[in-house]
Amino acid sequence: MKKLILLSSLSVFMMNCNKKTEIIVPKAPTDSIAVTEPVVDTLGPKSFCYLGVVGKDSVFASIDDNLGTIAGKLFYKNSEKDSSKGDVSGFKSGDTLKLTYEFQSEGSKSKRDIFFIQKGGTLIEGIGAQKEDSGQMKYADEKKISYKDVQKLETADCALVAKALK
Repeated sequence: MKKLILLSSLSVFMMNCNKKTEIIVPKAPTDSIAVTEPVVDTLGPKSFCYLGVVGKDSVFASIDDNLGTIAGKLFYKNSEKDSSKGDVSGFKSGDTLKLTYEFQSEGSKSKRDIFFIQKGGTLIEGIGAQKEDSGQMKYADEKKISYKDVQKLETADCALVAKALK
């Protein structure tokens, strides 16, 4: 009988040694706000529309910024001289949009540099001496470009700007 008790005790002891302890990990509660918020695409192109008025003259601009690469349309509607309408393309360097404006005016195609400083909801056009280079008007010296509030474009309704650009 002693052998039976000893053998039983030994088997119970062995079974207890082999028992694995379970660690219960509590489930983290789901964040209901994070699940219901829409995903905002910060890397996709951003579209901006601008309108500037000086006296009876108007400027309409539609700009698409795709990670610093700029494309869009521009329309100078002048009351007492020829108007121009065309495409802009270029890049963003800091707060400066360095663009090439390809436009139709007086029945001929032209191309010129046009720079804007982008501050908040406004664009301020750069004014400076230009020279012709391979059929394109370029700024003579980029360091001497003046950004005054003379030609200032404010954020505008894109439907209004699109109508003017047609």
